[in-house]
Amino acid sequence: MSARKSPKTKNPKTVSPGKIAVPTSTSSSPDGEFELAGKAAEFIFSQTSLRPRIALVLGSGLGGFAVEFAAATKIPYVKIPHFPQSTAIGHAGNLVIGKVGAIPVAGMQGRVHLYEGYSAKEVVFPIRVFARMGIKAVILTNAAGGIKREFVQGRLVVISDHINLQAVNPLIGPNDERFGLRFHDMTSAYDRRFREMTVGEGNRLGIGMYEGVYAGLLGPSYETPAEIRYLRAIGADLVGMSTVPEVIAARHSGIRVLGISCVTNAAAGILDQPLNHREVLETAERVKGQFIGLLKAVIPRIAEAIA
Repeated sequence: MSARKSPKTKNPKTVSPGKIAVPTSTSSSPDGEFELAGKAAEFIFSQTSLRPRIALVLGSGLGGFAVEFAAATKIPYVKIPHFPQSTAIGHAGNLVIGKVGAIPVAGMQGRVHLYEGYSAKEVVFPIRVFARMGIKAVILTNAAGGIKREFVQGRLVVISDHINLQAVNPLIGPNDERFGLRFHDMTSAYDRRFREMTVGEGNRLGIGMYEGVYAGLLGPSYETPAEIRYLRAIGADLVGMSTVPEVIAARHSGIRVLGISCVTNAAAGILDQPLNHREVLETAERVKGQFIGLLKAVIPRIAEAIA
């Protein structure tokens, strides 16, 4: 995706270089990703005085949580330099900077996907921007198909691990060590402490939380029943078309990760009925109250953990 010039804004606040998170390495970025992410972060900082350390990526039908932010500034993706634009239904395409209680947060109302035609590096560019903003923890949410029979429609599931079946990795190509190491560890990609907090808070709220393994596929077509039988055989409990590249990039940059799936439909072959995206959005809307309650309970716990 070609770079775009920053749109002009009225009297933007100046941002000192010290506001942008810059690791100590002085090596240059082979493809300019580090610098482009820095320009995007600087623009975002020019629009708000808040400096969040927690970010959220809100998936299909789940972006309504950002409406709950206090003292919020909404920035359409199209205005952020070099930021990819959402085209999927149910993804509003705004970055909202605001507060949950007293905690500053950045919330993405929608993401971009490989199936939209974006490269893996474009898909994770927002995560790179978060790294330059000094974000320390990211909550990645998605709509997923339930493979495990207990994961019925409307269930909220904490992601414990993932299986990358998207045939791509956002780190392919030259490595910029200002983001992270060439070969970084993915043993604990989904932060164990965050997972325990979320399961505990969910159970306290009466939601009944589970953990499960998420399989990331390319999409955009839904999986066949045979593919779902294969995914179950290799240990997947959930299936979707996002999240995996973002987790890889977040961990590469040292950002701690919490993943939450909303099971919006049973995967192909589980029930004798066709799959459609309308069902995904309707289910996300139905569980919105539980979802928002869970995030409001978890965010203060994460803020304490990264303090």
